[in-house]
Amino acid sequence: MQTPAMPSTTTLVVTPRRDVVRAVAMASAPALAIYAASRLVVLALLAIVAKIHHHALGHYLTRWDSHWYIQIARHGYAHGVARGHGTTAQVNLGFFPLLPTLMRITHWLTGLSFPASGELVTFLAGAAAAVGVWWMVRDHYGDGVATRATILVFFSPAAVVFSLVYSEGLVIALATLTMLALRRHRWILAGTAAALATACDPVACAIIVPCAVAAYGAWRSDRDARAWWALALAPAGIGAFFLYLWIHTGSPFSWYLAQRTGWQAGPMGTGVFYAVYRVFDYGWHDVNSLAKTAALLSTVGIVVLWRRLRPPLTWSVYAAAVLLFGFLSPIVGISPRLLLRGFPLFAIVAAGVTRQRFIVIVTLSSLAMCSLTVASTTIAWTP
Repeated sequence: MQTPAMPSTTTLVVTPRRDVVRAVAMASAPALAIYAASRLVVLALLAIVAKIHHHALGHYLTRWDSHWYIQIARHGYAHGVARGHGTTAQVNLGFFPLLPTLMRITHWLTGLSFPASGELVTFLAGAAAAVGVWWMVRDHYGDGVATRATILVFFSPAAVVFSLVYSEGLVIALATLTMLALRRHRWILAGTAAALATACDPVACAIIVPCAVAAYGAWRSDRDARAWWALALAPAGIGAFFLYLWIHTGSPFSWYLAQRTGWQAGPMGTGVFYAVYRVFDYGWHDVNSLAKTAALLSTVGIVVLWRRLRPPLTWSVYAAAVLLFGFLSPIVGISPRLLLRGFPLFAIVAAGVTRQRFIVIVTLSSLAMCSLTVASTTIAWTP
């Protein structure tokens, strides 16, 4: 088990900004190397599948939710929720705006196609996420655990999504920036990063909770009124998006209605139990439910470690809020992809297990990543 890294007593030296940037870049090299290695594995697998089925590689990089983000970047949002339920009622109002906005900006600046712009944005966001995870964990546990945590995140079962036009890279990059800023009492920066995160994805709104906890803690201990800026700014992303939808469609609830009619039908809070039921009913034939049930069992094990290690409170409340989203959803449940948004969970595993167990976990996780990457090219698993 790892213990938090203790700050050492050093003499204050003024370092030129250029040297600071160079030192940070060099220190971030392990994170970028891990990210590059994981992307090479995923892209190699997708390229093999594409070759076998005579498809272009891009065909597998822009499927599933990628289609909706690309559509928003290209055409903007629909003006209303479709009638009916299920596939025929799906519209792009069910997706948040930051990723397609960055895709449109990239398209305008570079002249790349919208799918290529999406790939560029998500690749760079994933690299930023790797660096962010490494520095956030290093801040508390040191270099070794930071490297292990980054490996676990980017070789996790659902890590194929970092190579799709998905929002996970942006969410993790902005959430780690928020956590680092909160730790340093950079309240405006924390609130701004959190606001951008809440414009990425509904689950990313979990970042509001650590902003509230940190602000209250700073106010209670130091009467630092500036800390409330973090909490005040954090919901701005989702607030601006819902205001836009109100103006654009005539209803502030368009996102919720689009999700309920197109994807999230069913009683709230049943997703976890439904996945477990499907495993007992269909066994290995239902890959989605099998992956969700395995993720649920892994989460239970991580919670045991969590109670022993007592990581930073901001990490704990953020991960708990992410898991709550999964429990409340009628369909998502505790999925491998959801756990990526709750990335502090991986840091707990990195800090709490022995080297031998870590190797076993990484091996199994990498095999699961390879399996789900191939499954994502079919209808067997929905990333």
